[in-house]
Amino acid sequence: MSNYIKNICLLSLIVLMGACWELDQEVLDGVTQEQINNSTDPNLIPVLKASAYSRIIGSWGASGGIWSLHEVSSDEVVVPTRGPDWQDGNAWVRLHRHTWEPSEPSISGTWDYCYTAIGEINNLIVQYPNFPELKAELSILRALVYSWLIDVYGNVPISTEDDLGSNPTNSSRQEVFDFIENSILDNIDLLTKEDKKTVLNYYSAKAILAKLYLNAEVYTGTPRWADAEEVADEIIASGVYSLSPNYFANFATINGGSSENILTLPYDANNATGFNLSMMTLHALNQQTYDLQEQPWNGYASLEEFYNTYEDEDVRKDNFIVGPQFSSSGARLNDASFEPEDPDGAPLTFSPTIRELTPKALRQDGARIGKFEFAPGSNSNLSNDYPLFRYADIMLVSAEAKFRQGKVAEATDIVNQIRARAEVEPFTNMTLEDIYDERGREMFAEATRRTDQIRFGKFNQPWWEKAASEPYRNIFPIPQIQISTNPNLVQNPGY
Repeated sequence: MSNYIKNICLLSLIVLMGACWELDQEVLDGVTQEQINNSTDPNLIPVLKASAYSRIIGSWGASGGIWSLHEVSSDEVVVPTRGPDWQDGNAWVRLHRHTWEPSEPSISGTWDYCYTAIGEINNLIVQYPNFPELKAELSILRALVYSWLIDVYGNVPISTEDDLGSNPTNSSRQEVFDFIENSILDNIDLLTKEDKKTVLNYYSAKAILAKLYLNAEVYTGTPRWADAEEVADEIIASGVYSLSPNYFANFATINGGSSENILTLPYDANNATGFNLSMMTLHALNQQTYDLQEQPWNGYASLEEFYNTYEDEDVRKDNFIVGPQFSSSGARLNDASFEPEDPDGAPLTFSPTIRELTPKALRQDGARIGKFEFAPGSNSNLSNDYPLFRYADIMLVSAEAKFRQGKVAEATDIVNQIRARAEVEPFTNMTLEDIYDERGREMFAEATRRTDQIRFGKFNQPWWEKAASEPYRNIFPIPQIQISTNPNLVQNPGY
């Protein structure tokens, strides 16, 4: 890192959570803070926005972060209680069973993560008013964070550079929707159309809009299917992105060249940490499988019913790690602490079946999450860039929006392109249920399932170890600590 970048980080009081964001270009040494404040040189923008993006990378992929909140509350992922392991005051059990409380750490942590990022963005907009391109990009980055907040909490405070330091009140979900939409539409023309995977560009801003419009009926009561179709089709027609021939190349340790990933969080095991999936899902003995520097925590697994939605010939079934486990040298791994009731005994064997959610799931229970490559010799943090938006997702947005407007043939053609890559038979009489299932198979572990389930009316239905839940659970409560701290906030109904 150059002295110039170090100076900027210090002078701006930027906390970069381990490292500056990946910069697009090298900049010159010797520029003072006063020169920056009075400058309009666009070459400074990559450095000035670095802290905002670093806040975004934050704890997204860590245990207890926003990824976990989405995944564990859905029918994709579960964290069984294996004796004393992962008990955590039954927080994971409540998240799975939709009996969470306003005091849950994951609910509070997600709120803090989002509003910390928003606060950094607002401060940067105030600090550097002479860069219209910077303000435009940061305004859309803030809209991205609000797209998560509207989905998770619904009625949240809108905080901008104009009201720093105040105790905000809740805004309605419609108001938050309008704020996100206008923030993008008012600023998108100042964004580049170049393929910039680790920072926003024109098309990743459009991707935010596409997903916003896809869920408009949930958020506002008014469907926007035609708008979702139009925006998704613009991304598709641009030719900037395409389906990668290899599905798993999008999730490899070195995936920066993916033709499919539109916007990613560029995790780095040493300089941009917080993506701990290998630790979260693997058995402790899998340290020997991948020669990891630390022992995994033996937690996150997939539900058997979800695992069984994949046909055996579907290449995406390798999203899961099942069956006998071996060391990197090929030796069979044996779990000396296996439970007597485990039918596989000591030889470490992942079974898709989970005996029970709590308190005595077996140590070897559950298909583990293998979608992202676990690099041999890595530490507890992965270096895989995490896709926030992916071309296949945008294709499925277009397909669903078309189908809901009666354009069944066009929708079927799009979905079958994705199925062809997965090496499964094409749909001939596709239904809306087929689209729902295909989204699940394609987007597994990409934090979309909870949102999809709500949009398709599935989220409150019962599934394994979960009874039917109340509709108010479609949004999470405002964290209790926020209600206690800010008297202007009103709790979401039902909590």
